[in-house]
Amino acid sequence: MPLQLKPLADREWHATTIGKSGASVWRIPMAENALFLKADPAHELSELSAEVLRLDYLAEMGFPAPRIVDYVDGEGFNWLLMTEVKGKDLTHLVDEPQVLIQVLADGLKRLHALDPASCPFDHSLDRRLSDGKANILGGRVDETDFDDRHEGWTAQQVYDWLVAQRPAETDRVVTHGDASLPNFLAGDSRFSGIVDCARLGVADRWQDLALTCWSLEFNGGMDMVHAFLDAYGVRFDAERYQYYCALDELF
Repeated sequence: MPLQLKPLADREWHATTIGKSGASVWRIPMAENALFLKADPAHELSELSAEVLRLDYLAEMGFPAPRIVDYVDGEGFNWLLMTEVKGKDLTHLVDEPQVLIQVLADGLKRLHALDPASCPFDHSLDRRLSDGKANILGGRVDETDFDDRHEGWTAQQVYDWLVAQRPAETDRVVTHGDASLPNFLAGDSRFSGIVDCARLGVADRWQDLALTCWSLEFNGGMDMVHAFLDAYGVRFDAERYQYYCALDELF
């Protein structure tokens, strides 16, 4: 553990296992609050340094998300220490679908209302396809974890399909980039913030809506998907849904 983090060594560390970021995450209770520590092996494709920049941006915008306490490179890892966002992730509301849908729609609409001109992170398809190709070449794509619709595909086949089927980007907003239920939080049945923000950037609105719909379909079925889209205020776009879910396989 780097020297800067030694004061935390005697605290209780509770591993957080939800999510698929590849980083190790711990919740560390403090007096009345808690800190979160994320550690990712040092690598040129690690997303932790990107998350630091995006959390700084969200803080500047006053958007509810973790605030940075410290960021350290050491002992072969990148370490990010953050404040806790109050509330529980939305997987805890699956048995209250109406509340879940409203919280998720409110949170996404609030994020998407940020001025894209204020956001310095370009997540256009040019950039995301380039990043996805880098992940393939770096051996960082887990082909065994592909969705059923891509079972048996190689990462290269997914990439080739994405290049061939690329849709127009007609509605660019500030997107979370991984807008699944574990990454949106609620407190007292109201939206309280977002976490895991390394992929935040300006992209087509369906970058978020596709992954949100997939997460809702996985947790509650298509009825929940359509109820969410009604609450958010858009119609289902099968082409973009399929495309951005496929793109996510490379991350």
